[in-house]
Amino acid sequence: MEKISIGDKLQIQCYKHNGKIHRSWDEALVLDVKKDYIVCGNNKTLVTEADGATWRTKEPAILYFFKDSWYNIIVQLKKDGIFYYCNIATPFIIEDGTIKYIDYDLDLRVFPTGEYKILDRMEYKYHKKIMRYSDELDIVVRNSLSELIESYKNKFFAFDTKANLKYHDEYNILNTKAK
Repeated sequence: MEKISIGDKLQIQCYKHNGKIHRSWDEALVLDVKKDYIVCGNNKTLVTEADGATWRTKEPAILYFFKDSWYNIIVQLKKDGIFYYCNIATPFIIEDGTIKYIDYDLDLRVFPTGEYKILDRMEYKYHKKIMRYSDELDIVVRNSLSELIESYKNKFFAFDTKANLKYHDEYNILNTKAK
């Protein structure tokens, strides 16, 4: 694993089980480096889809990537509140200045009201069949979704509004220095 430091700019690449790139983000500014996770931030970053289509994110985001958990958490700081978009995905690695992980379709969306919704169940079922996910992988994915929901219900630190707003302030300071 590459050594990274606060203030480093990384890219993000999301793959599918078959090894094909699914989506990439051109920037993630490192805000915190812990033993078992990293925190990054970005805002209006360029996203490239597998088919080459591009778009920009609309709002600032704080991103949590974990070394041992099968999910990552994206905190979206929207005008109408904080939303969380959580991907069921492999633990991350860093290679060539890029955060990399494999996405397993299922997502947890948490709304400012506190309600949550599981997304993309049909996509998971479809990919499980065509990419031949093993029974062991299916168990890991399902258990990770349950663990993520429990973490949210138990007020896991990545869902802490004050901490995420503090990270956003740090992002703004570091991003200004980086320009």
